[in-house]
Amino acid sequence: MEPLTKIDLHQFSESITGAYANIPLSLVNDHVIRLSVMTQPYFWHYHPDSDETFLVLEGLLTIELENEIIELGPGQLYTVPANVLHRTRPNGARSVNLSFEREAMQTLQKA
Repeated sequence: MEPLTKIDLHQFSESITGAYANIPLSLVNDHVIRLSVMTQPYFWHYHPDSDETFLVLEGLLTIELENEIIELGPGQLYTVPANVLHRTRPNGARSVNLSFEREAMQTLQKA
């Protein structure tokens, strides 16, 4: 999306269908804000060059780490540091969240 554009997150997320969508909404300096809508888990992965912050808007989001499980509801935020193996999944039929990360980050799948 272009700068100086008003985005209605609820309206936008309602228009998204499918098992998983991760859509860039805005660039802020060298970071991107993405809207994620998911009905199925995302694969185990890590980002060697960026932290990743999640802010839940709708539903429940589960963030699985190797030795911990974090449950987030609407209005809750959690940051996964760079190089930490994780995966996300909805806890229920659907979750909607914003994620904040470096625009040029790498996503590497668990070996």
